[in-house]
Amino acid sequence: MELDHALWRLFQGYEEDAFARLGPHRRGDGYVVSVLWPGASAVVLVDDRGEIEGRRLYRGGIFEIVLDAERFDPRYRLRIEGPCRWEGRDPYSFWPQLGELDRHLFAEGRHRRLDEVFGAQVRDVDGCRGTLFSLWAPNARRVAVVGDFNGWDERRHPLRFHPGCGLWEIFLPGVAEGALYKFSLTEQDGSRRLRTDPLGRFFEQPPGNAAIVVGPPSYVWGDGDWMDRRRKSDAASRPLAIYEIHLGSWKRHFDGRLYSYGDLARTLVPYVREMGFTHVEFLPPAEHPFYGSWGYLTTGYFAPTSRYGDPDGFKELVDAFHRAGIGVLVDWVPAHFPKDDWGLARFDGTALYEHDDPRRGEQPQWGTKIFNYGRNEVRNFLVASALCWCRRYHVDGFRVDAVASMLYLDYSREMGQWTPNRYGGRENLEAVDFLRHFHDVLSEEFPDVFTVAEESTAWPGVSRPTSLGGLGFTFKWNMGWMHDVLTYFGLDPLYRSYRHENLTFGLLYAFSERYVLPLSHDEVVHLKGSLWRRMAGDGWRKAAQMRLLLAFMTAYPGKKLLFMGGEFGQEGEWNHDGELDWPSLQNPLHEGIRLCCRDLLSLYGEEKALWEQDHVWAGFSWIDCEDRSQSVLSWVRSDGEGHPVVFVGNFTPEIRRGYRMGLPTGGPWKERFNSDAAWYGGSSVGNLGRVEAEDRPFHGRSASAVLTLPPLGGLILTPESSE
Repeated sequence: MELDHALWRLFQGYEEDAFARLGPHRRGDGYVVSVLWPGASAVVLVDDRGEIEGRRLYRGGIFEIVLDAERFDPRYRLRIEGPCRWEGRDPYSFWPQLGELDRHLFAEGRHRRLDEVFGAQVRDVDGCRGTLFSLWAPNARRVAVVGDFNGWDERRHPLRFHPGCGLWEIFLPGVAEGALYKFSLTEQDGSRRLRTDPLGRFFEQPPGNAAIVVGPPSYVWGDGDWMDRRRKSDAASRPLAIYEIHLGSWKRHFDGRLYSYGDLARTLVPYVREMGFTHVEFLPPAEHPFYGSWGYLTTGYFAPTSRYGDPDGFKELVDAFHRAGIGVLVDWVPAHFPKDDWGLARFDGTALYEHDDPRRGEQPQWGTKIFNYGRNEVRNFLVASALCWCRRYHVDGFRVDAVASMLYLDYSREMGQWTPNRYGGRENLEAVDFLRHFHDVLSEEFPDVFTVAEESTAWPGVSRPTSLGGLGFTFKWNMGWMHDVLTYFGLDPLYRSYRHENLTFGLLYAFSERYVLPLSHDEVVHLKGSLWRRMAGDGWRKAAQMRLLLAFMTAYPGKKLLFMGGEFGQEGEWNHDGELDWPSLQNPLHEGIRLCCRDLLSLYGEEKALWEQDHVWAGFSWIDCEDRSQSVLSWVRSDGEGHPVVFVGNFTPEIRRGYRMGLPTGGPWKERFNSDAAWYGGSSVGNLGRVEAEDRPFHGRSASAVLTLPPLGGLILTPESSE
């Protein structure tokens, strides 16, 4: 009866150490090979000497084959007879495949190539092609891999456990690229749950969530010149104009189908290049189950979403951007993850990836889990994810989402819903340490990859190097600038003189961090209205202010980011289930905004003064920040050699004729840009492309000129001698 019960436990999938029962084992002077195959009518061992039929031990499908020591060859094959005939090597005849060094580095949280070792890896073992499956689940009683190769049967392929590091593994001969799989985990209370692979590199399209086995890299990159240039560049002292994109709603096929990565490579890349953006930023392209999350509820931290194609398709898109001279950033989400019961939440029945205390492990605002940044394996998982995107997909940078939620233990929490750190403060010390560690590793592995923090508080040193006590980001989003400026542009010009500080206050802190000026997706959703609708006035005034806003941002210190649709003043709020309102470009006002944006980006790239000293006071000086009565603002930007570019903006619909303004030097100045040009749909008020500066001091400058300021318009001037 004991033997029958043991066999029943093995057959039902309750045996916790399957490798101790299945496969070849010594028995006396010979060997016995035990095989579990539910539904099999017969099992035959096949080797160079012939065949031996197995003896049935359990009617459900457990067999054993007895061999003498001389006959035993570990490379034997099994032939399974039954409803589905199969022949191949026995998975339980192979030695452990995870090396000691890999297990050691993983346990210490120092393995930087998790995606090349763990998860599902196609490889050759002892002359046999197959897939090595492995999983971190230290508190599971049993783990099995299921998929279309074993009928999704949880009994068939239980894994071997490595207790020192909490890893499970099995090598399955014959399982090839394209196979679907999941893991079946038996928790400590005996319950079972199917989980997808945290290290999966490709997934079936939602609502499915099975991972897909990916073969060794085969894509041939063509971006060598770009990668060479990238290694020699410094993002902080280069022009950076980012076009933020949601891949599924930029443009669609006429029947509503999503564009593939290949479609985007053929259409999006030429458009971005023609517009003049230096970089694109994809809303999180990693796999995510809920399309309405735009990717911010990530489940596949190592996998481009399959909605638009396979991993090679994503490489093709990045490659196309690089060959066009355009960099690629991706949104990356280490702040939280969703609670889907097949994902990371309580992965092995315990709080494995998240903090066990819900006051630290759950984000109430979004209904998500928070990573346990103090756990070595979790830190390793996140850092390896970022490195994977750099190594496999050649991304040039990361915009790190929701950094503020990581830094503060009381973020979006009431009193009693959070616990202080060991010093009694509200700072999340483990998250701070993780961000610094992440940047230290990234700077070692990919020093030419930059990072941007979405951080909305006054946390000091976000973009300061970790060696100087900072968090290590290259840039930080200037959320204060964005809120102040959009509030101002939403005011009736009649009242703008009372809110003049909305445009000037940001310069008090503009050089405390290295900033990106974001007009992002967050500002055109959730009933906020599009940028167009947030401008005050009728259609003509909205268009004029959109052009003025773009000019103001171009001349303002800081790198630039614009969400798709903003470049032509899309009227409707962004809808992730549709596409941008491309037919609106038939309206001259909207086409004029697009042309204005294109010309500004061209000017931005040409004039070093607009970007070379973005982050130091030496690159900026006011001409006049006090003309609130007329709502006029003017300043000078300078490059490292002192060459100036002047901006002046008139934020009212009144034409300002005879407006005297100080200038850095006398002589002729060229009106390089006028947002009110007829070409853009404006009223063509300006200075006929040129002004003459007299040696007459004004605004504290040695020279000045009399200008005509167009209504709701911005001018950019450069000395004619610098042409």
